[in-house]
Amino acid sequence: MPVRPAARGHEHPTAPSTGVWVAVATITMSFAAYTSAMVVRQGTSGDWLHFRLPSILWLNTVLIVASSVALELGRRNHARGGTAAEGGVLTLPGPVSLTTRWIDVTLASGILFLAGQLVAWRQLAGEGLFLATNPSSAFFYVLTALHGLHLLGGLAGLLYVRRRLRRGPAVAAGPALGAGALYWHFMAVLWLYLLTLLVVRL
Repeated sequence: MPVRPAARGHEHPTAPSTGVWVAVATITMSFAAYTSAMVVRQGTSGDWLHFRLPSILWLNTVLIVASSVALELGRRNHARGGTAAEGGVLTLPGPVSLTTRWIDVTLASGILFLAGQLVAWRQLAGEGLFLATNPSSAFFYVLTALHGLHLLGGLAGLLYVRRRLRRGPAVAAGPALGAGALYWHFMAVLWLYLLTLLVVRL
């Protein structure tokens, strides 16, 4: 059976996800390189300083996991009712207002997470641990800063998705929402990995 082209104004369902998968692969390789450098640096010298991680990192972990759960609830709410109809046309998804509320929860949690990371930096600075103090503190700042920058990109993407949901046909925002959720879940998993790495190595 021939496949009908996507309706005008609708994204091809795979385009946003493909872009996100490319970004995920690139970011993964980047953090893998930093992990390797961290392990090698710690093992080749005797100046590695172990220090207690700021306790707020645990609250930040709860926030980012909760934000990921909230976004998944929003994505599922949007997909609910979005079943294939005759001619390949999708029915309208679940209530847009509820979806955007879940996205708002994700955005708020993400912002609080970033604020918590700044608090963690201030706590370390208060203890005399700065970027140039020791290789161990340098890796902490670099890894958490890079994660925070990528998370900011995720926040920008979710703001774009929210705007599309509010101003355009709800069904047209489905691929973008799915891609945004995929990226955000990756950011949550990446943070769990980084926290484990920091606990083990620092």
